[in-house]
Amino acid sequence: MTTPLTLLPISDTSSTSSPYQSYVYAYPHKTAYRQLDPRPALREVWAGEPQHALSLYLHIPFCEVRCGFCNLFTRIGSPDGLTTAYLDALDRQAATVREALDDDANFALAAFGGGTPTYLTATELERLFDLTERRMGVDLRAVPLSVEASPDTATADRLEVLATRGTTRLSLGVQSFLDEEAKSAVRPQKRATVEAALDRIRAAGFPVLNIDLIYGIDGQTTASWLRSLDAALAWQPEELYLYPLYVRPLTGLGRRSAEASTSAGWDGQRLALYRAGRDHLLASGYQQVSMRMFRRLGSPEAGSSEYSCQTDGMVGLGCGARSYTSQLHYSFDYAVGMTEVRGIIDGYVATSDFAHAEVGRAINPAESRRRHLIQSLLQVDGLELADYQRRFGTTVFEDFGAELASLAQRDQLMDAPGWLRLSPEGLAHSDAIGPALFSPEVRADMDTYQVK
Repeated sequence: MTTPLTLLPISDTSSTSSPYQSYVYAYPHKTAYRQLDPRPALREVWAGEPQHALSLYLHIPFCEVRCGFCNLFTRIGSPDGLTTAYLDALDRQAATVREALDDDANFALAAFGGGTPTYLTATELERLFDLTERRMGVDLRAVPLSVEASPDTATADRLEVLATRGTTRLSLGVQSFLDEEAKSAVRPQKRATVEAALDRIRAAGFPVLNIDLIYGIDGQTTASWLRSLDAALAWQPEELYLYPLYVRPLTGLGRRSAEASTSAGWDGQRLALYRAGRDHLLASGYQQVSMRMFRRLGSPEAGSSEYSCQTDGMVGLGCGARSYTSQLHYSFDYAVGMTEVRGIIDGYVATSDFAHAEVGRAINPAESRRRHLIQSLLQVDGLELADYQRRFGTTVFEDFGAELASLAQRDQLMDAPGWLRLSPEGLAHSDAIGPALFSPEVRADMDTYQVK
């Protein structure tokens, strides 16, 4: 089953357009990727690339349940033997990828994501660490390492493996501490389960705890949202991510009508909840890093494992992982629907030749500039003007003058000498500003992509 990718118009970020177009965590989006023909050899892809401070990402595409809002590349459960076969394939891919890199390639940080990496058993997690270190030549105790977990899978034996093997940041997907809101988001969990998991996580001693929360859930009010935030703050997390709820095709909440999920009323609710959450965290000793991310003041370890994909090369392993070089972004095929996801995972575990890039998008100098602008501008710190000129030999105003003038006219930029920064209201509209800066070519390919 396929369906066209449906996005709201992204050429306008005015108040009459929804501020919730798309979360831009990477550019270009995977829906702008296409099959590569011919398939370039990884040795050629990485030849000449800076490799002294690479990022490493391993994707585990399994979850015990699928939340109603989730459109990640993941499947629910696994038949007998599938996780073993997946780790076998990951081992083969890692060996091949490492051979394609320079002998002196070095990794500066790492992350295990998904899916839910802690879906793996403690024994399987040990194997994941072993193959990563052996194949990639990285000591995971010596670099910042972030791992994602869910309350049900944050068991004591799994957490012990993560802690003893060097995990510095544990990110827990909670979404809401209120049972009725979790149920409304089609996330079957109880607060008691969440609190028990957090107790085990804190006892394990990870330097950084991140908690993910979602606003815009049906029935959520400002009062209930702040109660959920206060429940999270009781654990003094070093980081908090606040996500607006999206209703996407082929997800559990996708049956919600398009009219309801794009209505001005729902937009207004999410904006109000965002502002309330932002102000509450700022008053509680947190600093804002982006629209979504907040970091507790006085937490020196927080941010050490944060990946900056506008500047760093990334090596991705696993069927849903992306890899970034200066001239090519590549991955495997992408899907949301269960049947297609399972087919891609089955194809991955059956693969013996990982020596070529399969699906991706070439990055020309114009797209490289645009990528740097988007990924920098959507952070509170913004874009340093002198750094941009040193990096590209032009000014950001020469390259993107019309787009930036439009933002300035809407009071979405602030006066910051030497920097290009979004105003507080600009940050609130990050999910419209980011997509509005996509190139026409990327936008056209996204518009014609068939979501599977």
